[in-house]
Amino acid sequence: MRHRDRESAAEPVTVERDGARFARFPSAVGPSISVALSGRDNSLGILRLVLASAVIFSHAWPIGGWGADPMAARFDEQENLGGIAVLGFFAISGYLITKSGQSGDALRFLWHRVLRIMPAYWCVLLFAALVLGPLWWVGEGRPLGDYWSMGPGGPLTYLTANWDLTIRQYGIHDVFASNPYGASGGSVMNGSLWTLSYEFFAYLVVCVTVLFGVLTSVKVVVPVITGLLLAVQVALLTGAPGALSTIPFLTDRYFVGLTLMFMIGGTIAVYGKTIPLHDGLAMLAALVFVFSAFKGGLGIVGYPAFAYLLLYLAARLPRRIQWIGQKNDYSYGIYLYGWPVQQTLAWLGVHEWGYVPFVVTALIGAAGLAWLSWHGVERWALTIKDRGPGRGWRALWRSATRRA
Repeated sequence: MRHRDRESAAEPVTVERDGARFARFPSAVGPSISVALSGRDNSLGILRLVLASAVIFSHAWPIGGWGADPMAARFDEQENLGGIAVLGFFAISGYLITKSGQSGDALRFLWHRVLRIMPAYWCVLLFAALVLGPLWWVGEGRPLGDYWSMGPGGPLTYLTANWDLTIRQYGIHDVFASNPYGASGGSVMNGSLWTLSYEFFAYLVVCVTVLFGVLTSVKVVVPVITGLLLAVQVALLTGAPGALSTIPFLTDRYFVGLTLMFMIGGTIAVYGKTIPLHDGLAMLAALVFVFSAFKGGLGIVGYPAFAYLLLYLAARLPRRIQWIGQKNDYSYGIYLYGWPVQQTLAWLGVHEWGYVPFVVTALIGAAGLAWLSWHGVERWALTIKDRGPGRGWRALWRSATRRA
């Protein structure tokens, strides 16, 4: 009871400044992160939109023919701007997904995750194979019938090879291969999709913890997993993988780094009631993140600092902007469609207008397709989340036994 009183004593008060109303906590030490981010009154939506847009800013450099993202050199070649944004996505996703896993039903949890990620993903594959590919093909003056090849490298194999989130075929024939983006030496329909398999793997890790009741009864397992991943990360970054070389996926820096960031968010979720939302901690986190990003150590001390800083901002940003991305989440769609939109614009020559017009045009195009994706696919998928497997395994078992 005392703990609850201590939490409520730090509830935000509404203040008014320059005609705007926003929440402020009575001291530098606010409530716990769990309390501050409970409900929908937070800025997680706008942060995800910013991160998705940052990926477009980063990809604009190579796709537009201006070379590598210059932020990579600024960040001591540890990450570029897009890489930092993806890390932010994984931290926020780790927090939110782990919180949702605390409901305690593994089947329901997995069904929700599949509905959230797969329908929109399948649609962006179809968009590339059935819309962009043929348009480019005809636009290059080629017979449309030649495009529908059944052999390797064609649109059909693009769909069948990539349907399960693992990208085995990046291009279709030579579509967009002549664009300024040439880092791959061939066609790349969507260079953003590779992260989704890593994210879904992280979902499966959480699903296993839900299945065995870890998130409610043995929470310490979550930081233990995080600590083990951090140890592997240190080994990889220091060039001393040792016995890890016998386990291929542990030598994949993207697998280790992204899963680590996800689990840091998950650790904050399971211990959110005891982690304070503290102005001093946020300032320290910002300093550690910035220093490690520019000077080294981002993958060791910078990850937890960045994760805490994002969640702090989600709670502390002015209330008047919290509506952005709160009801309609366009961030996933912007991430999915940003690359193909930029490739199309580069093919049309928009990159010749300069970097800023190219980025602005790409953001508008990606936002438009994200709007269609959300209202036409993603939100519809969420309407069936409580049907079938969404009712949970106990409800399905009871239904099956009644029929029997």
